[in-house]
Amino acid sequence: MKNSFTDKGVPVTQLADYLDGYLRVAEIADYGPQGLQVEADKAVVGRIALAVDVAPDIIEAAVEWRADMLLVHHGIFWGGPERIAGPLGKRVRWLLKNDIHLYAAHLPLDAHQTVGNNAVLADLLELENRSWWAEIKGTPLAVIGTRAPIAVEEVVNRLNTNLQTSARLLGFGPQLAQRIAILSGAGADKVGEAKALGADTYITGETSHAHFWQAADYGINVIFGGHYATETVGVQALGRHLTSEFGVECRFFDYPTGM
Repeated sequence: MKNSFTDKGVPVTQLADYLDGYLRVAEIADYGPQGLQVEADKAVVGRIALAVDVAPDIIEAAVEWRADMLLVHHGIFWGGPERIAGPLGKRVRWLLKNDIHLYAAHLPLDAHQTVGNNAVLADLLELENRSWWAEIKGTPLAVIGTRAPIAVEEVVNRLNTNLQTSARLLGFGPQLAQRIAILSGAGADKVGEAKALGADTYITGETSHAHFWQAADYGINVIFGGHYATETVGVQALGRHLTSEFGVECRFFDYPTGM
């Protein structure tokens, strides 16, 4: 434990500053402001609830667990201008009423080369010789790497077992995967780009009817693991990192959407 500041936790300003720097929030353009999106009154954070999304049920679970902060991949601001009303207003009111900070890391958590969604998935599949591709708003988010030949069905099994998902395989490539590209979440439109980089197998989140024939035309295996499922790993890895750095208690709240 490298940075323990009090026996109750870490000052929220120091924690937010650390996260901003570790995730390069200021350097990575996104679809809306990332970082500390809702600042509550609480000065110290000792418990962090981790989740992919922000929704009333998730906030309620964080409240019941007595979390000081909710740290998510998909925050509540996606451009603007925003009106703090309707469903958004309900979320903000519930967070503030229960004195819970909200910290969000969208593209910064996809792109991170240690605790990011794509890096962790690459670790799961033991990829080596990694490089980064698929620039979104100027930052490469996806990873591609090599490994010893592995049956494509075994890749699917690993994803299903570790992500608790039901991945779908479009098996238009070789039966043994050796060069695998990964882009969590929504990445069906990157099939051609993955093939151009020499991938025989491409893993992403959401399925797309429009890209079925693209996979067939390029002769590449495409595995759809689910948008939600492929983006559960980053926040959990980040939580483990924060526990190691600060001694804070982190707990992941799993609310799968099936999408």
